[in-house]
Order: sequence, then C-alpha cells, then structure tokens
Amino acid sequence: MVSKRLGRDAGGRRKFLAVVDETPECGRAAAYAARRAKASGGAAVLLYVIDGADFQQWLGVGEIMRAEATEEAETRLSRVADEIRLAVGLEPETLVREGKTVDEIRDLIEADREIAILVLAASDSTEGPGPLVSAVAGSGSAFPIPVTIVPATLSDEEIQSLC
Repeated sequence: MVSKRLGRDAGGRRKFLAVVDETPECGRAAAYAARRAKASGGAAVLLYVIDGADFQQWLGVGEIMRAEATEEAETRLSRVADEIRLAVGLEPETLVREGKTVDEIRDLIEADREIAILVLAASDSTEGPGPLVSAVAGSGSAFPIPVTIVPATLSDEEIQSLC
C-alpha cells in the first residue's frame, strides 16, 4: 500500500512521473507528462532505471559497466529534459536509479508523496504495447497511483490539445 499523496490542499504539487529509456515511445510519455504538469501547475519527474543485474559480473568489470550505464542514463535524461525545456518551458526533475524498473517506480512513488500520476507510452509495434507498459500492467496487483498510457503515434500538437 502506498502512503497518502500530498495534494495541493496540504501544500504539495501534483507531479507527473515519466520513465525514460531507450524505447522510441518514451519521448511521448515525457512530453505528455510535462505538458500536463505545466497545464495543472504541477511538476514533471523523469526517471531512468538502470538494470542492476547487468553488473553482477567480476567486480572491476561490473563497476566499469555501471559507470558507463550511468553516463548513458544521464545523457539520455539530459536530452529528454532539454526537449521538454525547449518545447514546454518546464524544468523537469531528473533521477537515475538502479534496480528492476517496476520496483524502482514503486519505491519512488512511495518516497515522493507528490507523485500522483504515472505516464507511460504504448509502443506502436505489432508485437504489443512495449516492455514497460506490459510490466506495469502485469505487475500482479493494482498500481498505487493512476497510470496514463499515451499512444506512441500522438504528435506534439495532439498531446498539447489533450493537456
């Protein structure tokens, strides 16, 4: 069970959480989250999760791999944050965590009581909605906050009109 959200009545602000990864659709989720945050006077949080299981090899090699993965995550987050600043005029909060993606999302939601909406983007692939949407949908229990799934095919103009 997730702790009670800290809403505007209690001095909080609504945060929209989007997960950034290497999928082409993650930019749609970030764009929607940022536009919804700006329209509602809230904030956008961008999370990149590094799979820690990849570093369980030899100690020295694992540390090098972790450093490279962290650098790649920060570069990707920076690129998406720059796009949001330019297109939306909003300064997003960026975070890098290590672990299993669904677990890290849940942990972040529990730690930050202002996060009120999780925004994901569905893939336009014929193979399914994408790994993150599938993982969240198949996590076995209801997610602790509302989840918005944005179609990958929406243009910036269409996202703007929805927000």
